[in-house]
Amino acid sequence: MRIVFMGSSAASATCLRAIMRRPELQVVGLVTQPDRPVGRGRALTPCPCKAFALEHGLTAIITPENVNDPAPMAQIYAWHPDVIAVVAYGQFLKKPLLELPLFGCVNCHFSLLPKYRGASPVVAALAAGDRVTGVTVMKMGLGMDDGPIMLQSYEPIYSDVTGGELMDALAYAGGVTLAKALVLLDSNELPPPVEQVHADATYAYKLKKTDGLIDWTAPVLVTERKIRAYSPWPGCYTFLPARFRKRGSTGRVIVTKAVIASALEPDWREAAPGTVLTCVTARPKGESGPLGPVVKCGDTAILLAELKPEGGSTMNGGEFLRGRPLEPGEQLLNA
Repeated sequence: MRIVFMGSSAASATCLRAIMRRPELQVVGLVTQPDRPVGRGRALTPCPCKAFALEHGLTAIITPENVNDPAPMAQIYAWHPDVIAVVAYGQFLKKPLLELPLFGCVNCHFSLLPKYRGASPVVAALAAGDRVTGVTVMKMGLGMDDGPIMLQSYEPIYSDVTGGELMDALAYAGGVTLAKALVLLDSNELPPPVEQVHADATYAYKLKKTDGLIDWTAPVLVTERKIRAYSPWPGCYTFLPARFRKRGSTGRVIVTKAVIASALEPDWREAAPGTVLTCVTARPKGESGPLGPVVKCGDTAILLAELKPEGGSTMNGGEFLRGRPLEPGEQLLNA
């Protein structure tokens, strides 16, 4: 089977690797995003999928700004694909491109469709408190992630997993599932596709950095899940009291790890959300556990166990407090 692969992210590269390992599947071309300026030097850098392809000898690569333009369409046609496989590519495919290959276009989406259509399904599943998610391989149509389901696989969501860790697990599952679906499609052994129930669809729209702002009025379970879901990107953040803000600094601090407080003292219950209730700087001899400030949420409290201050490195809560000795009663701000 001749395959043109479209993708850009690290997860795309993982799925491409799974396809390239199957002798029945021949990747004849890669369509990915143009190189972008990265870092302080703004050096043009290939996306993870292109970098992986080049490292593994795949040189039939195009990087159009718009894949539906005539020039990239002509190149894809010249590759004579039997199918186009799409994973986190980042552009919409119009009807002429969807109908170009014999078997059409196949997409691997990182959710159990029709749940969490859209750009950020992994974060959405974790933040919602789902216990199971998965990947869906589907036949692409004109709508957003609404095509018939070809194959699905399931993945548990553990109580301590982060968004980045869950994405890695789903990328491996997605690669295996996509390669399997393509092999079955080529041998005419794939079960008939199942139409999605569109009335059951939910959406996970593209995240912005500002979405990571912590709302201290939210319940502690929501806040703890959000901190894990948004790690590593866009990251959950709050703002330190004004006395910790250096000139030119906003006092912004990213919370990379948090633990729900085991108990809430009676005199803490009336504290306003965002209030520092206490600071755990040490544990009794023989006891272990995270250190850091304990902050009031909408119902109970959460201990901030790992933080990254503006312009600084990630550190545990104890190290953070040594450099920024918060006092009980101080407020972490929403802006």
